[in-house]
Amino acid sequence: MSPVPTNAATELLTAIKDVGTDPARGGYSRHGFDTAELELREWFTAEAGKRGLDVEVDRNGNIWAWWGAPGPDALVTGSHLDSVPGGGAFDGPLGVVSSLAAVDLLQAKGFKPGRPLALMVFAEEEGGRFGVPCLGSRLLTGATPADVALNLKDPSGNTFAEAVKAAGLDPSRIGKDAEALSRIGRFVELHVEQGRGLIDMDAPIGVATSILAHGRWRFRFTGEGNHAGATPMGARRDPMLPASQLILSARWAASSVDGARATVGRLVPTPGGTNVIASSVDVWLDARAPNDGRTRSVVERITAAAKQAARDEGCELTVTEESYGDTVHFDAALREEVVAALGTAPALPTGAGHDAGILAAHVPTAMLFVRNPTGVSHAPEEHAEPDDCEAGVEALAKVLEKLAAE
Repeated sequence: MSPVPTNAATELLTAIKDVGTDPARGGYSRHGFDTAELELREWFTAEAGKRGLDVEVDRNGNIWAWWGAPGPDALVTGSHLDSVPGGGAFDGPLGVVSSLAAVDLLQAKGFKPGRPLALMVFAEEEGGRFGVPCLGSRLLTGATPADVALNLKDPSGNTFAEAVKAAGLDPSRIGKDAEALSRIGRFVELHVEQGRGLIDMDAPIGVATSILAHGRWRFRFTGEGNHAGATPMGARRDPMLPASQLILSARWAASSVDGARATVGRLVPTPGGTNVIASSVDVWLDARAPNDGRTRSVVERITAAAKQAARDEGCELTVTEESYGDTVHFDAALREEVVAALGTAPALPTGAGHDAGILAAHVPTAMLFVRNPTGVSHAPEEHAEPDDCEAGVEALAKVLEKLAAE
C-alpha cells in the first residue's frame, strides 16, 4: 500500500468539495437521495472498494463497508454525507472521511481486526429533505415507523417512498431492521464539534458525554387569504401575525428555562405572494434542553402563546410533533475505554443530535469531537483545521485498534 497522506482527511474532503455546492445559500445542500447525496454515496462506495472493504446497502438505505466478514458484535464507525440547506463541509463528511483515513492508518501498520469491523454512512441524518432527522438510524432501530417515513414529503411534494424507489430500494422493505441492528456490538462516531467547547478547553479532540433532549414541531396557522391592497387591516385574519408571535415567544420561552434553546429556522406561507395575505403559514420549531421536562416545558409555553395569538387574529392552529428524542447519556464504560485508548481527552456534552444518539438506546455508543475554531455549524463558516482533522483520524484509529482487537 502507498504511504498514508499526512493530511488524509483533508485530501478526502477536497475530493468531494465540488459536490452539492449551493450558489444561492453558500455552503452545501446535499439531501437524502438527491443527486448530490447519491453522487457522494457512489464516491464512498468506490473509496471503500479501494481499501478492500465489502459494501452493502441495508433496506433503509444505510451503507455498510465491512473490513473482513460481516458478523455479530461488530465494531462500527461512521457518520453521514447529507447536509442541512446551505450547510458546512465538515458536519457528517468529516466522520466519514476520517473512518476511511483511519482504515488507511491501520492497514499501513498491518493491523487485522479481531472482530467484525464496519464503516457506516447513514441516510438522511439532517432531515434536510424530508424533515425528520436521523431518519436512517430511526428506521433501522424502529424509532420512526415505516408508514410514517414512507409518507413524508419533500418541499417538491415527492414522498420518501418515491425517493427510495428511485434510488433502487424497495419501499415495502423500509422499516425496523432487527437483523442489521443486531450486528452492531459498539458504535463510535467522529464528528466536527458544533460549538465552542473544545476552543475553550484548548483541545483538538474531545469525547461526548450526552446530547440534549430535542425535537421538531410543525405549527400550521390557518386564516383567510385575501388581497393585500383591498382588505382593510381590521377585516383581516392574517396567519402571519400569530406565526410572528410564535417566533418571538420561542426566544422568550427558551431564555426562561436554564440550558434551553428554541429556534425557528423555516417558515412557509401559502400561497407566498408579495401582494397576498397568506391563507396559511407553516412554522417549524426546533426545541432543546438538558432533559425531557425542560424541553417539554419550553414547547408548552411556546404553544400556549401561539394558541392565544391565533385566537386573537381569528386563525386556527394545529401543532404536530415531527420528531423527538429524550436526553442521551453515552455509555460510560465505552467512554472510559475510548479515553484510555487516547491517553487523555476532555469530556463534554453537545446540543446537536446524531445517529450515535439514536443508536444509544440499543447498543453502547461513543462520540469523538474534532475542534471547530469558528464555533459555527450548519453554516458555510463551519471549519476544522487540517492538523485537528488529522488528530481526529489518529484518535479514531487508536480507538478502533483497541476496540477491534478485543
